[in-house]
Amino acid sequence: MSTYNGISEARAAYLRKIKQRKTYVAVTQFTILIGLVVLWEVLARLKVIDAFIMSQPSRIVDTFVSMISNNLLMHIGVTALETIIGFLLGTIIGTLVAVILWWSDFISRVMEPFLVVLNSLPKIALGPVIIVWVGAGSQAIIVVALAISMVVTILEMLNGFINTDSEIIKMATTFGASRSQIFTKIVFPSNICTLFNSLKVNIGLSLVGVIAGEFLVSKAGLGYLIVYGGQVFQMDLVMCSVIILAVVAYLMYQGVAMLERYANRLMNL
Repeated sequence: MSTYNGISEARAAYLRKIKQRKTYVAVTQFTILIGLVVLWEVLARLKVIDAFIMSQPSRIVDTFVSMISNNLLMHIGVTALETIIGFLLGTIIGTLVAVILWWSDFISRVMEPFLVVLNSLPKIALGPVIIVWVGAGSQAIIVVALAISMVVTILEMLNGFINTDSEIIKMATTFGASRSQIFTKIVFPSNICTLFNSLKVNIGLSLVGVIAGEFLVSKAGLGYLIVYGGQVFQMDLVMCSVIILAVVAYLMYQGVAMLERYANRLMNL
């Protein structure tokens, strides 16, 4: 069988097909996005939709240009920083709590109903309480984001720890492995994918918590801009802020995905 650059022709053809498929998907996504934007603009210009209520792409672009010279980067930075801090704290604390619950079956059984209630409870409802406890400002916003991401991390990681292959754990126990060795050598490495899946979910939830907190107490950030735009009926500002927020969320998600790929490469070395 002939080869091309060290791989077979069949393999090269397969790789080309995968690359072409990815290209087609990306082009289709971009085409749909552009089509929706153009349709939005046309409907607004034809007055099929009310541009004052729904805004329109051209007005959003003008608003974005105006926002650049009016501390837009500062608002993005505030939201991004609060999200990252809440996300990291929630992930770290949540993982540590999950380890404790896995380590002690008694504590896990005691805490199970409380975790179920906390997971079901809308964390946003605790916003006013958190503000009273820690004070108005960035600290309250970070605590809201932390509360959301922490509970999800605990449940995701604990479920992964509990469902680690029991046969491997039994074999390690038979050979005299300690509880800590089982965790560090088997349980945690087996749940790296679970950890990153939790991170992917948490980054979005943390952003939701930050925006909700900014709705309540912030004087800066994308959530503040959205609330302010709604209060003064500047829907162009609201829509522009929402679009920027979507881009920020996408970039944060991609950051976690890149970290996952890097971690997988290190594990495969």
